[in-house]
Amino acid sequence: MAKGKKTYAKIRKEFSRDFEDAEFRILFEEERARSEIALAITKARKAAGLTQAQLAEKIDTTQSVIARLESGSDDRMPSLSLLARIASATGKHLILGFEAVEKKAG
Repeated sequence: MAKGKKTYAKIRKEFSRDFEDAEFRILFEEERARSEIALAITKARKAAGLTQAQLAEKIDTTQSVIARLESGSDDRMPSLSLLARIASATGKHLILGFEAVEKKAG
């Protein structure tokens, strides 16, 4: 077995144990959501042909707020109001949803 596959298998096993902890799963999902929001904001802004400063001006905030949102590094979760304003300013609709969690067999 290649070295990379052994490492992956070890990480996967450890990660599976971590996911058994409900608090870990919640924190992981929050971080995943922040990353997805950051990517969505960046993609929407670029598709609208806006700079961070231009988007900030359209939604009455600062460029540094947009930069922080796009970096995904802010511990705060953006409000629905802010996300809706970004969507509107970039010509998009804000869509939220839930996906089914795959259950392990047996």
